[in-house]
Amino acid sequence: MSNHEVVNKADHQHVKINRGTSQELVGQQFFSVTFPWEFRSLQGEYPLFFHHDVELNSLLPVALHGFESGSNLFIQDGKWQANYLPLMVQRQPFLIGQQTVEENGESKPQRVVLLDTKSPRVNQEDGVALFDEHGGQSQYLQQVADMLETIHHGLNDAQRFVAKLTELNLIEPVTLSITLADGNKHEMVGLHTINEDRLNELNDDQLKDLYKSKDLAAIYYICASHSQVKRLIEFKNQQLG
Repeated sequence: MSNHEVVNKADHQHVKINRGTSQELVGQQFFSVTFPWEFRSLQGEYPLFFHHDVELNSLLPVALHGFESGSNLFIQDGKWQANYLPLMVQRQPFLIGQQTVEENGESKPQRVVLLDTKSPRVNQEDGVALFDEHGGQSQYLQQVADMLETIHHGLNDAQRFVAKLTELNLIEPVTLSITLADGNKHEMVGLHTINEDRLNELNDDQLKDLYKSKDLAAIYYICASHSQVKRLIEFKNQQLG
């Protein structure tokens, strides 16, 4: 069970974060939520699709790590087998939160860094410190704050991106049919992707609008990333021996 606390010197001065990528530390989630800003870095290694987010009751772009719940095929021999680690994985065990502060007699919301103190990454012996010997924020903690801010704005952009594609009727359900080396066949349902036929039918004004907003590039990154499904199949076949 998680336990989220606002990061502060009094409670967390001696806390260290193990930044390893073993199964125990990363977990076995078969996808990570992403956003258009990150697609360029992801598309050469991860298949990108859309998946329904229950909390937001909306589709969100995701990078696949595996084909089923509880399967992260990128973790092999205790290490993540990719050159780029998705930001939603990098940010563990932190997330962004909100608290109310008083400013000039007014109550205003303020974003804060939360730490899951129950995470196996959190300890006081091994890893990167959150505060230096003088009690100041470490460079790592400052990087975490910047990363969470990027994620916050990125997720807002992801929802805008999905709304735009939905308006243009460009998102459709897709089933991944997978045949493994041992002959077993699997079908992965619940994902969505770009309908390329509808994309090709858009008029000049619609395409110009997508181009100016940089959404057209994001769309092409998603389409190009589907070639990485073969990489996941190769990882799965390696597991089977």
